[in-house]
Amino acid sequence: MVGKLIGAKRRRAKRALRSARMLDEVVDTQLPLLASFDEQRRRRSADYLAELVKLAQDYRYYANGWIDARELERRGRSAMSVLTRLREDPSNHAVND
Repeated sequence: MVGKLIGAKRRRAKRALRSARMLDEVVDTQLPLLASFDEQRRRRSADYLAELVKLAQDYRYYANGWIDARELERRGRSAMSVLTRLREDPSNHAVND
């Protein structure tokens, strides 16, 4: 029974790390494009990418056992809310007020 719990935790940690790596890849792919954007679009895109970086870090915290699934879920919902606001209102680049 204990072995199954440890195995499940390891699988969840691996999935979380995989998710973090995927988010890192998205950021790494998009970051070089920012230089070609006008200032407003560059700021909005940078804010968007920063939110993805924070979410990737949260997945790593979860994988390391520093936060639980409930906290990861809360942080994920918060990130999605910020990303949605950035998408819906192009002028809103200071979402952390």
